[in-house]
Amino acid sequence: MESSDTGASASSPPPSPVPPSWPSPTPALPLLVVVASPCAACKTLRRRCSESCVLAPYFPPSDPAKFAIAHRVFGASNIVKFLLTLPESQRDDAVSSMIYEASARIRDPVYGCAGAISQLQTQITQLQAQLAKSQAELISMQIQRANLMEQLHMTKSQESCPQQFIESLLNSPHDYQINSCLDDYNGFGSFWEPLWT
Repeated sequence: MESSDTGASASSPPPSPVPPSWPSPTPALPLLVVVASPCAACKTLRRRCSESCVLAPYFPPSDPAKFAIAHRVFGASNIVKFLLTLPESQRDDAVSSMIYEASARIRDPVYGCAGAISQLQTQITQLQAQLAKSQAELISMQIQRANLMEQLHMTKSQESCPQQFIESLLNSPHDYQINSCLDDYNGFGSFWEPLWT
């Protein structure tokens, strides 16, 4: 009997290491291969973009207009040659400069960036002239204000002879501003009445 029991136990499957309450394992999923989209340069040129593409770091697929502008003016082979002559630390600035120059060349085919620089220099010259004129006017107004304040302070000492004081004010080179200021000043109302009658 023991042999039959041992034979029966040998033919039965071994107990499962996974408890019956656990879900059965899912079959292995195939690995998804993520394919990066080609850079804007390779997409425009309709060629395969490799990992060692020189243009990929500077012309991302999300902004194809950058490469289109630079390619239109410089050409793809010239851009690649130029980038290969530079160290990697300077390539980003070089691409930005090429895009700026190409945009300026498209707007102004004759002068390009030089035309934009010349226009900006003309604006700077005009603004400097306006600033110098404004500073000269400011200095002139400060001098007029100082003269007016000096003459107003003189009134206290010259109250005994107001006629001479009024004549000195009228003969000053800035009498148009002084007269308007004195019209508003209450202390001179009695002086002006005899002059106008």
